[in-house]
Amino acid sequence: MSESSTLMMSQEDIAARVIVQEHLAHEHLKSMPTVVDSSAQKERIKRLLKQQNAALVAHYYTDALVQELAEESGGCISDSLEMARFGSQTPATTLVVAGVHFMGETAKILSPEKRVLVPTLEATCSLDVGCPADQFTAFCDAYPNHTVVVYANTSAAVKARADWVVTSGIAVQLIEHLAAEDKPIIWGPDQHLGRYIAKQTGIEMLLWPGSCIVHDEFKVTGVEQLKQVYPKAAVLVHPESSYAMAEIADFVGSTTQLIKAAQEMPNKEFIVATDRGIFYKMQQAAPDKLLMEAPTAGNSASCRSCAHCPWMAMNDLDKIEQVLLLGHNEIVIDADLQQRALQPLKRLMDFAAAI
Repeated sequence: MSESSTLMMSQEDIAARVIVQEHLAHEHLKSMPTVVDSSAQKERIKRLLKQQNAALVAHYYTDALVQELAEESGGCISDSLEMARFGSQTPATTLVVAGVHFMGETAKILSPEKRVLVPTLEATCSLDVGCPADQFTAFCDAYPNHTVVVYANTSAAVKARADWVVTSGIAVQLIEHLAAEDKPIIWGPDQHLGRYIAKQTGIEMLLWPGSCIVHDEFKVTGVEQLKQVYPKAAVLVHPESSYAMAEIADFVGSTTQLIKAAQEMPNKEFIVATDRGIFYKMQQAAPDKLLMEAPTAGNSASCRSCAHCPWMAMNDLDKIEQVLLLGHNEIVIDADLQQRALQPLKRLMDFAAAI
């Protein structure tokens, strides 16, 4: 190797290290987890939850204080389906669902007899918004011989049009199961997850062109630069990211599976390509590991999400307290729609139990 090429590599390495250090020094990284004296407010909310026989159900992507309150009050922190399943099994008669709108809907579908409140009705999801029920229905109607499979990140109306609802954790197994029926498949709405499943199974599907604004921003280049500084770090990727990201991953999986991977894999350092809200539970599961956010949007680019869903961030202690005090933001679903959306969800839960 020539002296000039050695010098060039050295300069590239230095440049990469500068980029990585700028990423790791970003203000939002230094603020995680949030340390705020919220003890008095949390005690007030706990009393309200107890008085109203209510349970707080929070997603992994909500902020640390919300997840902490869910734990302390006997609620649940999980992915969207487990949130809804917990809601259906808890003796609580009111569910406060801290997440996004479709999660409140799913909880109501599975527990129609319960009051379901959400901290804000404005918290949505780019996958949900990007898959309007009328357009998706028209798309499916154009292929009447196809089995329709939709990701859990969809509205009640889209679920009602589907034959199956599925989560990222068992999507590969379900598609392999359905392929045995020898029927073509429509997949919606996350095209990246659909493409990942197709690559894993070898089964072609018609894909709805949706994507998550958080996972869409993780870039291979940024991860490779971070790996130059932390070469022993394992890369954990959620399959809502691009397939290019999945290809460089040491492990691809759902939120629950990523937390388990950080806990069980022998690596001491991890680069995590999913919403940074996951770090609250991941740090609990793997307290001796170094956890780093995967960079977003490439070099010197402004990001739309900065690895945290703006709608998940709308859930906070103030809104949770207010919704319990005022009883507003209740999720209401038409009875007929609830029944139609329940069927593909029940198929999912039965399949999950069987495997």
